[in-house]
This record gives sequence, structure tokens and C-alpha cells, in this order.
Amino acid sequence: MGDTISQVFIFVLSCLSIWFVGRREKWMRWGYIFGFLSEPFWIYTTWEHQQYGILILSFFYCYAWGQGIYNYWIRG
Repeated sequence: MGDTISQVFIFVLSCLSIWFVGRREKWMRWGYIFGFLSEPFWIYTTWEHQQYGILILSFFYCYAWGQGIYNYWIRG
């Protein structure tokens, strides 16, 4: 059951993040929030399925989404 919930959140949050980041207007910055929120589900799923390469990539994505949050939300 936990894996199904995780997959739903991965799908929804990841789709939203890519769609928003691709926007030109001020809505673009929301993509970084949705992307960052998707990462715990990616990390959980990759850990549970022992996909360690994708797990390492997920940590890089956390860092990258965090840069976007810093640049578009904190620094302004």
C-alpha cells in the first residue's frame, strides 16, 4: 500500500513540477516547490526497491530543486 501511495505522489508532484518549471511567467517558481516535495517519495521508493543509482540521483535532484527554491523564493 505504501508503494502505491508513493507512486501516486511521485506521478502528481513530478508532473506538476515539470509543467510549472516550463512556464515563462511567475508561476514557474512553483515547479521547484513541487519537485522538492516529490523527492521524499522518490527516496522512499528507490530505497525500498534497492535502486541505489536512482537513490543517489534523487539526492542530487533534492539539491537541484533546493537551488531553485533558494534562487526563486529566498533570494527573489
